[in-house]
Amino acid sequence: MRSLGNIAVPVALVTALLSLGACSGVKTSNADVNNYQNSGLPQGQAGADSSGLGWTFGKGSSSTNSQATQIQVNAYLWRATLDTLSFMPLVSADPFGGVVITDWYSPASTPGERFKVNAYILSKQLTANAIQISVFHQVQTGTGWADAPADPSLASGLEDRILSRAADLQAASQNGQ
Repeated sequence: MRSLGNIAVPVALVTALLSLGACSGVKTSNADVNNYQNSGLPQGQAGADSSGLGWTFGKGSSSTNSQATQIQVNAYLWRATLDTLSFMPLVSADPFGGVVITDWYSPASTPGERFKVNAYILSKQLTANAIQISVFHQVQTGTGWADAPADPSLASGLEDRILSRAADLQAASQNGQ
């Protein structure tokens, strides 16, 4: 006979998985992300910090209030990631953690395959190693979808596009000042 200790771990694991599964139906658009970034803040208290590298949330300006919360990712990379992946349905976008997760996307030219992307912004600096992309690929079989290896050039190509777009955004911001 099993003891309660042996049952508690599987029950907790199943409960956690079911809780996470309940979140999978949430759809978030780029407009939702932009609204979330600035929600609940008085005019002038949300936006790029003085360095242009992160976002600041909280009362007062980032230079005068130590209680402001700064996102630990590069603002240009964040915006560029959302722009670059905007053709795919967005499942989750966490500006504080720098994580963007898309839902499955099937290109019109190849409806028998689909792709999913996870983007991780790893730094406040605009450098080549500040973005990491994971691409997942599935092909349709007679019984459903089956995992297939994704071409590594897809991830590196998306990273290059994001970095290029972030550089453009940064240049535009500096030219506008």
